[in-house]
Amino acid sequence: MSRVDDLDPSLVHHMVNTLGWPGLRPLQEEAIEPLLAGEDAILLAPTAGGKTEAACFPLLSKMVAERWTGTSVLYVCPLKALLNNLLPRLETYTGWLGRSAALWHGDIKATGRKKILTGRPDVLLTTPESLEAMLVSANVDHHAFFAGLRAIVVDEVHAFAGDDRGWHLLAVLERLQRIVGQPVQRVGLSATVGNPHELLQWLQGSGAGKRPARVVAPHLAEARPVPNRPSPPPGDIQLDYVGSADNAAKVIAALHRGEKRLVFCESRRLVEELGEKLRAKGVTTFLSHASLSVDERRRAEEAFAEARDCVIVSTSTLELGIDVGDLDRVIQIDAPATVASFLQRLGRTGRRADSSRNCLFLALSEDGLLAAAALLLQWSRGWVEPVVAPPEPRHIVAQQMLALCLQENQVGDQLWHEWWSGLGLFGQPAEPIMRHLVNEGYLDRDGGMLFIGPEAERRFGHRHFMNLTAVFTAAPEFTVLNGLTEIGRTDPSLLTEEVQGARRLLLAGRSWQVTYIDWHRRRCFVEPVDGGGKAKWSGLGFVRATSYELTRAARDVLLGTDPRVRLTGRAENCLAEARERFLEYVHPGGTLIVRRSDHDVRWWTWAGHRANATLAATLAGVTDPAHRINDCWIRLRGDLTPQMWRQTVADAADRLCLPTVHEQALKGLKFSAALPHRLAEATLAARLADLAGAAAVLSEPIRLSTGHDGRT
Repeated sequence: MSRVDDLDPSLVHHMVNTLGWPGLRPLQEEAIEPLLAGEDAILLAPTAGGKTEAACFPLLSKMVAERWTGTSVLYVCPLKALLNNLLPRLETYTGWLGRSAALWHGDIKATGRKKILTGRPDVLLTTPESLEAMLVSANVDHHAFFAGLRAIVVDEVHAFAGDDRGWHLLAVLERLQRIVGQPVQRVGLSATVGNPHELLQWLQGSGAGKRPARVVAPHLAEARPVPNRPSPPPGDIQLDYVGSADNAAKVIAALHRGEKRLVFCESRRLVEELGEKLRAKGVTTFLSHASLSVDERRRAEEAFAEARDCVIVSTSTLELGIDVGDLDRVIQIDAPATVASFLQRLGRTGRRADSSRNCLFLALSEDGLLAAAALLLQWSRGWVEPVVAPPEPRHIVAQQMLALCLQENQVGDQLWHEWWSGLGLFGQPAEPIMRHLVNEGYLDRDGGMLFIGPEAERRFGHRHFMNLTAVFTAAPEFTVLNGLTEIGRTDPSLLTEEVQGARRLLLAGRSWQVTYIDWHRRRCFVEPVDGGGKAKWSGLGFVRATSYELTRAARDVLLGTDPRVRLTGRAENCLAEARERFLEYVHPGGTLIVRRSDHDVRWWTWAGHRANATLAATLAGVTDPAHRINDCWIRLRGDLTPQMWRQTVADAADRLCLPTVHEQALKGLKFSAALPHRLAEATLAARLADLAGAAAVLSEPIRLSTGHDGRT
């Protein structure tokens, strides 16, 4: 039975007469009952599956029926650009009911914020960082502003849950709920994930198991495969090997002329270089990545949305649901990090009735081809990564304690943990962190009350504690300006390394000559030139860590299994060469130890970066301490004997060790300085480990191989 009549009549009228909808999609239909009943929920659907309307139409209907007042619904997104894109839709929907929606994030000017504080929109679109900023701001009466809060919608919830922004969001929601004084309904919107029920439990926070909740995912029920009879993956997916960025530009320029193409790259440097090469071939090209200025990205995205025969080259900034118009084709350079990411990108296509979902993979190297083949193999098997929150977020606990003291000015030293309602480490288990913050001067204690101390002022007090509201660490960059126009940001090493002649940068797909560097204000002034620019972003030294499952899939590919997609002749030839080259390093019955010389003994685990780091720490007595961890193998000591190996593995069977943490790595863990050193190390070690993957490897047969023929 249709539930559409349970929605507000004005909404139904406009759905039919303004939007021209003949009816609701299955997700939108099935979401009505639980959301009107006040249940927490995860709404699961592919990209462009109507998730925003599935959440908002029932909540807006409930808002009118129950006469909610003030700011009663928060709509939280991970990206400001996504919020900007959603605002016109939410303004339209709320306007039909005589209600209002507004936008609050870091780009909103003071006048716009003042209007929001006095006007109290019914729906506020924002980011977790902006929510935190509102809570700690002296200009916002957060108790009054959030008093009417009844529901929160978390868009792209999987993007939050997989990193520390998710823990930050949960902790902020618990604080908001305490301010409101009653449970706040939580609705998450997500693309397909491997563990939606666990994701829902995570989103509920302290309410998990206490509040009614359900996963709404009709497309999964429809697509449930018949056992032992896998259906072919949908869409037109092709894997090609091109060997270089120059060749990739040639293929993109030659194929699909007249179409609108979105090209994904895995680094900002490659976006810049490929964009420059495409423009040199006369292709109308736009760029989008995080180090371009907001105006530069917005101009590119708007121009791309309005054009036809063109290409936009992007990092993951366009992976989420920002509307870039009627897209014809997605092209992927090498492979994204996860199957979930690929599904997001694939979902950008096939939105027209006469089109299908498609993606062309262009591999620039053998490694890129193998990574793409492994990812597509796992996808064709129906596997998607489970979304798992990073373990032991102690540094976020420290940040939240400081933020709470800013929010409330002072908090009882026996009452602080009640603000998080016993949410994991944020409750009573955080007592050692609180004591450390007091002992080190981050917090002061007086008369049984806690308040901000001098060390917190020194480290985080700049610009009204703005640095305290963001939980990720950004590498230092210089702002690049042409006159008064900001183009973007670049790595400072490009401004200090020795060069012959004029110093030139590549940014926004164009070359620029440096005319002046303001070292104090971290600014770089440039003028346009013809070619010769260089792009570089060094980041914070993080290694892209491939998972156990994807690395094992790469081994399956080398053992002869092809993904169920179209392979070009070039891809087939390159895979055949790779299989021949890796012949002595893969075995279907277990792992191999290959001795190439007394100085080169490698254990080919095919276990992924984190499992290999765990194994190297666990078997430290027989591994090479100077070896840099990778996804596929671990270097062992040259004097290793079979007896030493068997004894070490037997001893390790029931005592896996966490990886060693280097001091440099701690710099990437924001707020780690506010933790006892041992707890900061323990947090990062837990995140670098894969205990399950390491245990699985140790349970397999291990073959000792000598020479080049793989004999054991």
